[in-house]
Amino acid sequence: MSELINNSQKRKELLKHMILQLHSGEAPGEVRKRLQEILRSVPYDEVVEVEQELISEGLPAEEVLKLCDIHTTVLEGHIDLSGARSVPAGHPVDTFKKENRELERVAGEMLKLLDTIGTIKESEKEFLILRLRAGLNDLMDVDKHYLRKEYLLFPVLESKGITGPPQVMWGKHDEERALLKAAIEALGSAGEITIDELKSLGELVLRPAFQGIPDMIMKEEEILLPMCMDKLNDAEWYSIYEQTMEFGYCLYDPQTEWKPEGVEVSGVSWGDGKGIRLSTGSFAAEEMEALFRTMPIDITFVDKDDKVKFFSLGPDRIFTRNRAIIGRDVRMCHPPSSVNTVEQILADFKSGRESSAAFWINFQGRFIYIEYLALRGDKNEYLGTIEFTQDLTHLRELKGEQRLLSYGSGKE
Repeated sequence: MSELINNSQKRKELLKHMILQLHSGEAPGEVRKRLQEILRSVPYDEVVEVEQELISEGLPAEEVLKLCDIHTTVLEGHIDLSGARSVPAGHPVDTFKKENRELERVAGEMLKLLDTIGTIKESEKEFLILRLRAGLNDLMDVDKHYLRKEYLLFPVLESKGITGPPQVMWGKHDEERALLKAAIEALGSAGEITIDELKSLGELVLRPAFQGIPDMIMKEEEILLPMCMDKLNDAEWYSIYEQTMEFGYCLYDPQTEWKPEGVEVSGVSWGDGKGIRLSTGSFAAEEMEALFRTMPIDITFVDKDDKVKFFSLGPDRIFTRNRAIIGRDVRMCHPPSSVNTVEQILADFKSGRESSAAFWINFQGRFIYIEYLALRGDKNEYLGTIEFTQDLTHLRELKGEQRLLSYGSGKE
């Protein structure tokens, strides 16, 4: 056995043979035991190479997808990552991993909740369902994490001839999306459900959705990302970094900017390369950033597909925002109790029945005015919704007039 362990080609051949044995259902207990004996020191890249070879030799990607969980379970915790490159703060891989920690946290909390269903009282059931729905809403954010892998990372791997692992992992993404969607739909119709029925629903539908998150994280962090760190150079990673905001972050907003040494950093440039041109003038990128930071009003833009696309970030923002909401369905950014109102506003704006909706509330001792406005194009087509939020406390207290310049009487 030692000569196999020290010979890469023979080790891969044995690994491939054992995986095929597992796939064919041949003595799974015995095969698993043999695999565990040799996989404690297998380099992570050999797992990927074997998967790629199996697909290249004719094993359908769908078959690998259907059965890959069998050998992934065997590999878990036994893959040698000692040779993997380190990841600097702010790097796309660092962001993927920080997002994974948040996803693990939420999934772990939800799995613990499922374990308590059999012990709760009838009066606690509704609150438990609300917490499970909130957790599912948060976990649906994983779609942005998956989209960045699918549209930014996988094409680079494919350009290097690595097609098998991306195909398999994309399929697993779709499986997890389907599980989460099924869980949300099941809980959405759980109005008069009994505790026993909720427990059954938890085991049959919810638990697979929650458990799918850490299972995918293991595949990603022990196989995919270490391989990508070896295969991609800094220029390729920086291209991914620059495009990340097109999809947004998942439950985590990076606080560190990453600029690799030796790679030309393009920065923000629109229109003619110096700014963005509008029908009534133009802005440089830094001027537009400063404008939205300075305006005494908070703005959030939701596009025509109901995805949060932009928010201003002033020093006195009323309601906290972070970049993890970019690309998220606006419904997922509101508590369940207000989702119906959000959906009604969007439906009315899209149909043209309404173009504005205003609210005002007392919040932490301040009088807050909130207005939603439909954004329409030249042909009156619906482009999205703008939310304006403003603290009117000071303005409501104004009396008389002020015609002369007096800095001291302005808002403190």
